[in-house]
Amino acid sequence: ALAKEITREEVENLKKRLHLDKPTPIAYLYWLKEILKLNLGESRLHSKNVSDLIFEKFPVSLTFGLSGFFLAYLICIPLGIYKAMKHSEKFDITTSGIIFFTYSIPVFALAMLLLYIFASGEVFSIFPLAHEVSDNYEELSTLGKLGDRLTHMFLPVTCYISGSFAVLTLLMKNSLLEQISKDYLRTAVSKGLSFPQAVKSHAVRNSLIPIATGFGNNLSLIFAGSLIIELVFNIDGMGLLSFQAVTERDTDLMMGLLLVQSFISLIGNILSDFCYTMIDPRIKFD
Repeated sequence: ALAKEITREEVENLKKRLHLDKPTPIAYLYWLKEILKLNLGESRLHSKNVSDLIFEKFPVSLTFGLSGFFLAYLICIPLGIYKAMKHSEKFDITTSGIIFFTYSIPVFALAMLLLYIFASGEVFSIFPLAHEVSDNYEELSTLGKLGDRLTHMFLPVTCYISGSFAVLTLLMKNSLLEQISKDYLRTAVSKGLSFPQAVKSHAVRNSLIPIATGFGNNLSLIFAGSLIIELVFNIDGMGLLSFQAVTERDTDLMMGLLLVQSFISLIGNILSDFCYTMIDPRIKFD
């Protein structure tokens, strides 16, 4: 069916409601006032307050995104250190080949491949195909609910990790190799420390600085990457909401989601600065 043609009177009423009939600086102040009150407008698609929609979907994306985010760091940092210690040896060469191969696979293709192998029943049927919990979730025991959530999270979180796995691992490895080649490490070894002790006590801390500086950017990518992953796994979170907002041209919802993502990016950059000062005490906030 054709969309109803909007009348001039309706246009004027809409402008008045959104304060667009006022000068731009005044309209902006009105908009900012509503933002501070957490009034992000109403979603045309869902006929619901944008703030309520975001508060509803945010915990879902946060659970999956932060799980992948922290697991990536917990795996990649030790792996990068070990690869640096075994540089050019069989372990380093083999793992580098695997890392570059997985990095070359697009996230959506990896997600489909994982679903086909581990959830479709064509090869295995170990994990569920979609959603964040099972239909009978409320009937399960506490332990059953935990197990159900973990099985639903495994494949999506694996896709989250794959997005930053290669970059973080190789960044950690190369940063540590750079520190190992410096004079202060040779001095530490000449004073009696074994090479592994010198690396652990001195080089590792300094090599974490590039990792810390990228902390904020990686945090903001949680929701950028969630769009594809949530679409493939049919997870009802911020990524799926963003896709719906763009395809249906829901302006208020798009603006609200953009505002939230900008705020998360800002928080991430502040956390990066704090991590930087923890790693390198010479850096001080003025």
